Amino acid sequence: MSINIKAKPDMSFMFSSLGSGAANVAGSNFLSDYASIKNGSYAKLMKAYYGGHASSAVKSAAKGSMERTKAAEQTKEDKKAYSKVQTSADGLKDAADALLSTGSKSVFAQKDITTKDENGKEITEKGYDTEGIYKAVSNFVTNYNAVIQATDDADNDTISKRTGNMMNATASNLKSLLAIGININKDGTLDLDKSTFMKSEMSTVKSLFSGNGSYGYRVSAQASLIGYAANREVNQGKLYNTKGTYSTNFSSGNLFNCGF
Repeated sequence: MSINIKAKPDMSFMFSSLGSGAANVAGSNFLSDYASIKNGSYAKLMKAYYGGHASSAVKSAAKGSMERTKAAEQTKEDKKAYSKVQTSADGLKDAADALLSTGSKSVFAQKDITTKDENGKEITEKGYDTEGIYKAVSNFVTNYNAVIQATDDADNDTISKRTGNMMNATASNLKSLLAIGININKDGTLDLDKSTFMKSEMSTVKSLFSGNGSYGYRVSAQASLIGYAANREVNQGKLYNTKGTYSTNFSSGNLFNCGF
């Protein structure tokens, strides 16, 4: 069966069958009504009649529009917060991974270190580049603190859980961290004392920040998970947007897929 629908330019075709004879006098009322609709007479009448009574409805609609605008602004702020979390988490992972690097790229690879004895004589021997290691750990601490501060503004259970796991890993290694000059502040951020660090055993620093299962490894893993959770929040799509179309993140091809 086929249905043939012919497009018409306006509504006048609905009244085309009405004649002008006496039998169709009633039909002239339809034509008159149509003319009134077309030239806007009805619109003007309705506006004048309902103007005073429509104020509450208009205010309600305006209020709803303002609330939707406010909600949209809040969504933008949320995405901004999640973007900040993602950026800081990526930075922490990079900082942790730099300490986890092995081989020639490892900050713990021993080098020829030249020092002077009490008589001013230069002595060259293998040892840790303490200054280089300090810079790497300081970068780790800076990025760690950035994550703690960024996640405070993100209202997300997954991010909070991953951040909590990271902070628990820090707390469980507090004794070793204190030994190299890293202390935990009340807000969960870290504080690095250079003087204490430079005097500490670099082998202790290495055991904390290098190797699978180390403190640095655990922080890197949690930073990756925090960044992933934040990225999902930033990029999650809406099923239907204000323009009446589906967003690019929504698979419209599965809209009516009921599994039959």
